[in-house]
Amino acid sequence: MNAHDWLLNMPIVDMDSACKVIEVSFSQGTRKDFFRNTSLQPFEKGDLIAVEGVSGFDVGEVSLTGEIVRLQMKKRNVKEDNPEMKKVLRRATDRDIEIRNQNKAREPEAVIRSRAIAKQLKLDMKISQVEMQADGRKATFFYIADGRVDFRELIKVYASEFKVKVEMRQIGARQEAGKVGGIGSCGRELCCSTWLTDFKSVNTAAARYQNLSINQTKLSGQCGRLKCCLNYELDTYLDALQHFPDNCDVLQVAKGNAFLIKKDIFKNLMWYTLPDSNKQYPLSLERVSKIKSLNQQGIRPDELEPVELVSSKAVEKEPETVELVGQISLRTLEKAEKKKKQQQRDKAQGSRHKAQGQQQGGSQQGNQQRRQQGNQQKSQQHNPNRNQQRPNNPNNLNRNQQRPNNPGQGKDKKD
Repeated sequence: MNAHDWLLNMPIVDMDSACKVIEVSFSQGTRKDFFRNTSLQPFEKGDLIAVEGVSGFDVGEVSLTGEIVRLQMKKRNVKEDNPEMKKVLRRATDRDIEIRNQNKAREPEAVIRSRAIAKQLKLDMKISQVEMQADGRKATFFYIADGRVDFRELIKVYASEFKVKVEMRQIGARQEAGKVGGIGSCGRELCCSTWLTDFKSVNTAAARYQNLSINQTKLSGQCGRLKCCLNYELDTYLDALQHFPDNCDVLQVAKGNAFLIKKDIFKNLMWYTLPDSNKQYPLSLERVSKIKSLNQQGIRPDELEPVELVSSKAVEKEPETVELVGQISLRTLEKAEKKKKQQQRDKAQGSRHKAQGQQQGGSQQGNQQRRQQGNQQKSQQHNPNRNQQRPNNPNNLNRNQQRPNNPGQGKDKKD
């Protein structure tokens, strides 16, 4: 149980009247006990201290100090002047912590071995946890059993096997769940592992009084038993149900017998159903009492006269369109989008016109070439001998030859 020290800052007026007992937790808070601080050493929450154990010492963590310890002792019916209360020895040294860690490392193996030994001896029990003392001289075996178990032979085997002083302690399924811990269906840490110490019996009648469906899966906790929280609001439901009429499970009307389905303690209504329909009819307490009195007289009323339920919840109005983007409206965005699309369209058209102009320029050049070729063909048809080569005339060859540079040669020919 993790209690908040809300008296921590309370000033101490008289040191003689101050509380000399501190609360110490062991095994990560699964077990807590009270020890007398005879040396009046100042301890704070979270300090590791060495305390008296069985034939040795044990190491625990300080969980509460000061006046809040007296309230915890009163809750657990522990007297402050109890002479059998053990004492605080000293602050835990490094050697004490090292020995404690070595012995704590033996616990998982001890659990497995102890379960195997109990199974060999054919004992109807389950070893839930093994807690070693810090000095390794004592071991506490927590077990679960439905009935009494004769473990005299088991203790002898455990003592010879683990070489420790053995203590057997029976716990229930709820205490085991508190030691293991976990998260409940509510999303919070288990009550049995945080603050709940007194476990009361829970039966299915508590669920019926609260109009809960008898679903074993939903009503069971981590321990496999009915949830302890079923008892939290039971007294409130029982007080509210005192104003409801008794023996009204069946009402007789003209259409048949009306059977009670549920009771609503918040609206003071009783819900009934008729055999010819699946509809549920809410009746006020006065109307149920009146119909019951008529049935006792042998009179069957014509109608149940159910109460018309009016929802007190206001009708939600559809929220109006609110401009959350400031000055920017959808129309502005649409205009920008249209402008962007128009620019893209104009650009595409410009590139298309340019391509068409290039094609037209190429076709004009082709037309000019074709015209020139046509003109050349026409000119060749009109002057067919113009482009023909003249035949090789030998006289022409002599004409084109160069005359000799000697002037005398020419005179000889004339002569």
